Amino acid sequence: MEFLSSKLLALTLVLIFLAAASSVHAQDSPQDFLYVHNAARAEVGVQPLTWDDRVASYAQYYADQRAYDCGLVHSGGPYGENIAMSPGDMSAVDAARMWVGEKPQYDPYSNSCFGGQCLHYTQVVWSGSTSLGCAKVRCGSGGTFITCNYYPPGNYQGQRPY
Repeated sequence: MEFLSSKLLALTLVLIFLAAASSVHAQDSPQDFLYVHNAARAEVGVQPLTWDDRVASYAQYYADQRAYDCGLVHSGGPYGENIAMSPGDMSAVDAARMWVGEKPQYDPYSNSCFGGQCLHYTQVVWSGSTSLGCAKVRCGSGGTFITCNYYPPGNYQGQRPY
């Protein structure tokens, strides 16, 4: 009986670990990031992005560096980039929707932002970008840091996103 109890306890602990590990990545798959990005791009007639593991590896490398402080600091790397942080949990969809939520501040006729920020949005819909890689980390403070990188980079001053 004792042998069976220890096996049951071990199995229960493994299941709890697997459930916790899978919940860390719940709602943060490449498809979650791509869905929001590509819906916004479709609204303005821009081709969809594809997931790029090489770009995602860079995003993860940089996100890991921000895990200690969740600092909203751009990487300065070779890709276009959007970053987000939350003092609590944030999903891929939350971050991407926040960036796309800047759309009302973008005026396509004058190619400018008004009444707020719109450069995260214009990076999401930048027609010259064809691939995406993103990463998420939980920070030591309990917050969340998310970065998405775009290849080729875009968001060049004076150029229209689409």
